[in-house]
Amino acid sequence: MLDRKYVVENAEAVKLNCLHRGAQADVDRIIALEMERRAKMAEVEEWNRQANEVSAQIGKVPAEQREEYKERGRGLRASKEQSQKDHDALDRQIDELLARVPNMTHPSAPIGNDDNANLEIARGSTPITKFDFKPKDHLELGQQHDMIDFEAGARVAGAGFYFLKRDAVLLELALQQFVVSHLAKKGFIPVSTPDVANTDILHGIGFIPRGPETQIYSIENTELNLVATAEITLGGMYHNQVLDAEQLPLKLVGISHCFRTEAGAAGRASRGLYRVHQFTKVEMFAFTLPDQSGAVHEELRGIECEIFDALEIPFRVVDTATGDLGGPAYRKYDLEAWMPGRGDGGQWGEVTSTSNCTDYQARRLNIRYRTKGEKGTHFAHTLNGTAVAISRALIALMENHQLSDGSIKIPKALVPWVGKERIQ
Repeated sequence: MLDRKYVVENAEAVKLNCLHRGAQADVDRIIALEMERRAKMAEVEEWNRQANEVSAQIGKVPAEQREEYKERGRGLRASKEQSQKDHDALDRQIDELLARVPNMTHPSAPIGNDDNANLEIARGSTPITKFDFKPKDHLELGQQHDMIDFEAGARVAGAGFYFLKRDAVLLELALQQFVVSHLAKKGFIPVSTPDVANTDILHGIGFIPRGPETQIYSIENTELNLVATAEITLGGMYHNQVLDAEQLPLKLVGISHCFRTEAGAAGRASRGLYRVHQFTKVEMFAFTLPDQSGAVHEELRGIECEIFDALEIPFRVVDTATGDLGGPAYRKYDLEAWMPGRGDGGQWGEVTSTSNCTDYQARRLNIRYRTKGEKGTHFAHTLNGTAVAISRALIALMENHQLSDGSIKIPKALVPWVGKERIQ
């Protein structure tokens, strides 16, 4: 969340940012409650000062007056406790309202209501595939090679679940091995994360784990939830921890299953593996000093481009518009791969995103750093980026690398992991 002092001192900028991002947040109410909270804190301090004065006098007054002073002290302490309760109630109200205020936005982010305002800023090294035959979509290719089974998935777990089989499994494992190996060489620490997280961790990262608008599967009668991304667990690793400035930037690469309800996500463009309830993802996450986060964000974007260039998949990079940003993101880039079988004649489809969340998540999760020789601590900056979401990467791989006979060429980067050059 934003620092409440910043909200008070920059109220108009915060309101305008909420307007650009389509966020329903009552900034004026936050400021009014903060003024009340400060007044209550002043009361607490004044009652405490008076109580201490009375306490200091008890041993100095005549014995017959001591009980009177003790009673006065008890009254002052009771007044202090009541003011403290009032203060704490206001504090909780402010935090609830602040949770609805999105992060501030990078000045270069395009302003717009939705993804139609996203701005294309780069393309990958592989041009859009031109076929001299009518290309198949990934569902047709999956059926031809007996690699994807949605019917069996529905029998076992319901619609939106699936089995990967045969060469699809080899491709999934190859993508994980290739990406994790690539990132480990760049200094990222490989992590295999839990598939569940406590509700307070999800809140800290910026997800809504309960309620009608959630995309999260929650475990009944517990505070546990299935994670929608390893961003949740990687960010939660240092909840309530203090890092040393010398450790930063701390870069992690996590492997996890991801679970999403995908409520309301129907339509031809979302069919097949594009929107499913479970998939495997390799996620990048970084904790940085404030003056490092901009450069690390560009690094994460560059790594995503390297991965999809190596996979020989056409893609474009878009700078995400204000109305399409998630609450924690200060700036976000999406990689959209060309998917020949999507829509009529092919469409771009999002395959990765990377966000700089500045200190927004760290403030909610209380993740700080200390600098040697300096007093106090400061909130770290956090960043995340998809290295590869297996389900969507499979779509792009299968559809872009198909040949006229229906066989699928394996990109050179994956051949050592798959063990062959073609699926046929």
